[in-house]
Amino acid sequence: MSELQIQGKDGKNVGTHSLSKALADAKVSHVTAHRAVVAEEANKRQGTQSAKTRSEVRGGGRKPYKQKKTGNARQGTISAPHYTHGGMALAVKPRGYEKKINKKERRAAILGAFAAQVEAGNVSIVDSIVFAEPKTKDATAMLAALGLANQRRVLVVLPEYDTITHKCFRNLPNVTVRTAPSSSAGGAEAVKTAVFSTRDLLLAQKIVIAKDALTKIEEVWAK
Repeated sequence: MSELQIQGKDGKNVGTHSLSKALADAKVSHVTAHRAVVAEEANKRQGTQSAKTRSEVRGGGRKPYKQKKTGNARQGTISAPHYTHGGMALAVKPRGYEKKINKKERRAAILGAFAAQVEAGNVSIVDSIVFAEPKTKDATAMLAALGLANQRRVLVVLPEYDTITHKCFRNLPNVTVRTAPSSSAGGAEAVKTAVFSTRDLLLAQKIVIAKDALTKIEEVWAK
């Protein structure tokens, strides 16, 4: 399916869009998609958890009582793991969970997942997803016009971060808002921008994408 209908926010057809050959011919690979999702989820982990060992807890600098003639087992310090408030045996320390995945493999996973959604008829292209005011009712009206009011998981893809548009959708629990990739993203704006991932595509039941966002995907990823 290389020809897709472009709709307005009122649900009416306003034109067509021809998918690029790379995107239209993308193949779905379950192995590649799985590797991409595992890497995405692992790279979200901070790995900052830390517990104290017996050498790091406070106290325990002297022997709690003499070696013999107390009726107690021999102890050298109250910072041992079996004491209350003692250190932890085999304490967990900060570590990295990062998993690397080849750039071409990651792009292949994303394009394959997107192509599968297009083939299933789950992608709606909208000429522009822009709202004048941050009102949830405007976003709800657009989804209703597109026939997506009752969908449980909708992915909305914007060409770039837009505060008003995000505020329109943020009170809708069934909608996830992401942005298209940009080769020049950087600085403070890049921190706000969450580019959609393979996992986002696989979880979505329906995808609503702005026409400019689809153009960016074809320019950056579907070369």
